[in-house]
Amino acid sequence: MMELNPGMTLSPVYLEIFSSAGRILVFFVAILAQIYLIARIRQTLRFPRRSGNFRSRAVAAAGTAVVLLFALGGYVMATPISWVDPPRAVQLLIFYLPAVWVVGSISSALILIMFRGAGDLGRRAARIRRDRTGKPVDAVVDTGRRRFLQAGAGALAVAPFVLSGYGAAYAGRAYEVRELALPFGRTLRVVQLTDIHAGLFMTRQDLRRYADQVIALKPDLFVLTGDYITNSIAYLPECVEEMARVSARYGTFATLGNHDHWYAESGDLAAIFRQHRIPLLRNAHRVIHTPVGPFAVAGIDDLHAGQPDLEAALRGLTPAIPTILLSHRPEIFPEAAEKGVALTLAGHYHGGQIKLSLPRRAISVAHLRSPYPEGLYRIDEARLYVSRGIGTSLTPVRLNARPEVTVLHLS
Repeated sequence: MMELNPGMTLSPVYLEIFSSAGRILVFFVAILAQIYLIARIRQTLRFPRRSGNFRSRAVAAAGTAVVLLFALGGYVMATPISWVDPPRAVQLLIFYLPAVWVVGSISSALILIMFRGAGDLGRRAARIRRDRTGKPVDAVVDTGRRRFLQAGAGALAVAPFVLSGYGAAYAGRAYEVRELALPFGRTLRVVQLTDIHAGLFMTRQDLRRYADQVIALKPDLFVLTGDYITNSIAYLPECVEEMARVSARYGTFATLGNHDHWYAESGDLAAIFRQHRIPLLRNAHRVIHTPVGPFAVAGIDDLHAGQPDLEAALRGLTPAIPTILLSHRPEIFPEAAEKGVALTLAGHYHGGQIKLSLPRRAISVAHLRSPYPEGLYRIDEARLYVSRGIGTSLTPVRLNARPEVTVLHLS
């Protein structure tokens, strides 16, 4: 658990600038990766026993495939598509395959560039040694060594596609039930789901599996902390319907995330939650009475896409009533801690979604953007837990950031 200074946070303006600049940078890097891979394919495709026309056609076919995969992947990531529960074959070929290609191609191009750079450094070192010693470099080409290096480069180039496929096909669904015990002043078993992102990569079948898992955990309180859809409200009714199957002792409560605001009207969102009798807490709270005393569940609107008002959410609550604050984004934590909120639950960052773990720290876009990318944090007696969530955004690939169903044992 991390101890944080209350002033340790990033301004919303900085976060939005960083986010926009980061998306533009990734877009251009992705385009350059496609150009580089096409060039490498052109260099690699040699057919000594075939005509030049055959080679040209083979290169053109490979280049066309690269462009189509990249274009389709970009279209799926950027365009709201309201195709609810598409056939499995369509889902795999039209949606998953291009998405895996986009992620794998960027990493593959970077690896090939580094591999080639290492080879250039080796040749330069050999020339420097020759110039200094006056000894000629052996002109005999070791064809076996060359084939070995070419095979190694090929394996390295393919590895990112294998990892991306794994991250989409298995790691994105191999969720973890994360349990932790926290002091709160009331004995409760709370289950949190966040960042569901119902859509092309989170189908009704997936939603049902997660709802069944929550039901099996028998929560006293079930909380949902935003981003129920990816890019279309068409997926929200079945998502809320599945979540409404959970019957918790003290009820189910929800708050909204940025994707919900981006792709749906507030009135439509509220109507769907109201239809399924799930209270939507937007700058509001509910006091719940238990045999050992009351506690409160408060919810705040999304910090960037909504109209957040923490004062309104907590108005009327006293320090004698332990409070759980639901916030899609975790950056409200220092202010919530200052106001005496015992526990803040958030998500938004997916634990990085695609994350590299180093000995001293983890690296991902989320870890660069926020001081609260995942896990447990503490300011004095106040605590924040940021769940990795269960869905994905932009790409269905998760690497080193498993989906998470969070169980909090409060006492």
